[in-house]
This record gives sequence, structure tokens and C-alpha cells, in this order.
Amino acid sequence: MQIDPVCGMQVDENTAQYKTEYTGKTYYFCAPGCKKAFESEPEKYLKSGPVGMGEKKPWWKLW
Repeated sequence: MQIDPVCGMQVDENTAQYKTEYTGKTYYFCAPGCKKAFESEPEKYLKSGPVGMGEKKPWWKLW
């Protein structure tokens, strides 16, 4: 399994419909929107990581 660099979802590289090559590495995506976002600003996602994978919020701030 691979991690979509845009949204953080797990993607099976054997069945993924959406993928792209960047600097010699293949990246896999859950949807065409994530692929398009990555292709427009790959360094942004490689630097910051997927949305939602950063600092976790305490449970009382989730609402």
C-alpha cells in the first residue's frame, strides 16, 4: 500500500487508477483531483505532507 501524498489515503499500487512520476519516483492517488493537485504543486505536498496528517487535534476540538 502507498499513501496518497495529497490527502493521506492508502492506495493499492497494484490497482491504482491514478498515478504520476516525479523526479524518478511513482506517486499514487485515490482520485483524479488529488493527482491534479499534486501535479500542479508537487513540492508543496512533498514538503508539508498530506492534509490531515499533521498535528492531531484534541478530541474536544474536532467539532
